[in-house]
Amino acid sequence: MRKLPLFWRIFLTQFAVLVVAFLLLVFAPVTVSIPVAATELVVLVCGMAALAALGLLLLRPALKPLQTVTTTMRAIDPLEPGQRVPVVGEPNVAALAQAFNDMLERLERERRDSARRALAVQESERRRVARELHDEVGQVFTAIMLQIEHLAAEVPPAQRAELDELRETARAGAYDVRRIAARLRPQVLDDLGLHSALTALASAHAEQTGVLVDRALEPVALDEEQELVVFRVAQEALTNVARHAGAARVALSLRREGATVVLRVADDGRGLPPAAASSSSGIRGMRERALLVGATLTLRQPAGGGTEVVLRLPAGAAGPAGAATGDGANGGEAP
Repeated sequence: MRKLPLFWRIFLTQFAVLVVAFLLLVFAPVTVSIPVAATELVVLVCGMAALAALGLLLLRPALKPLQTVTTTMRAIDPLEPGQRVPVVGEPNVAALAQAFNDMLERLERERRDSARRALAVQESERRRVARELHDEVGQVFTAIMLQIEHLAAEVPPAQRAELDELRETARAGAYDVRRIAARLRPQVLDDLGLHSALTALASAHAEQTGVLVDRALEPVALDEEQELVVFRVAQEALTNVARHAGAARVALSLRREGATVVLRVADDGRGLPPAAASSSSGIRGMRERALLVGATLTLRQPAGGGTEVVLRLPAGAAGPAGAATGDGANGGEAP
């Protein structure tokens, strides 16, 4: 029966019930008079209930694989790729499950390709804007400071305080431009690689927020796209810590674990709100970036409190076994 199509399984089930009813009418010592007597009505009702129960008993196994496929379809999360419907049951149900799995494969592939193209354009635009900020706006502030230095000798002493204030304003503007340009596209990631970029990111986070950063960064072998995803996830996770966690300490680690490279960002703050994992655009952005490189992103609240973001991505051979660590870094940590 399990190898038969669903149509024939239902047909044969109904046919079996009718055969049982026919045999009962032919061979059972039951008579029906007109009008129907009360005892005969009781026998007919009991017989109908028994036949209904028999039909239910025979149909449930036939339709159970279809129910399993439907339940699995509803539970699939587009942001967690790789989930597939079990190809079980009779040929029609198995064909439906396989067709759904093929559709998921095509959708995931198209989504990865589309997101990869979109993010490539986004990173290219980030690089262009960062370069223009650094080369053009930054040079303007530099020129302003040079002019201020040139005018310093000619300004009367009574106006020196105002000139010093203007100098500090220009210096702060130049610093902000460099900081924004670095967040848009960190030059250190292109020039020195992921390890140095994460070190600089941790130092900048500690300096700007006052949150202690514990680093445990191992050199690992990743391609350019994977390095960019790891950096952006770490950047967004630290940004969330600064904005929402109210943490005093955060741990940033990158290490090889078996066949995967694992990035962890854990803080001791107030924890993740229940609805944040599904509604936060930042978290959704991290999940979508993880999809590009076949990685998985999980968020959890450890027993001791706070929030832990874990990114696991496949990788080839790891780099050198040495690791660079920093204990309680606060802006002046060792690189």
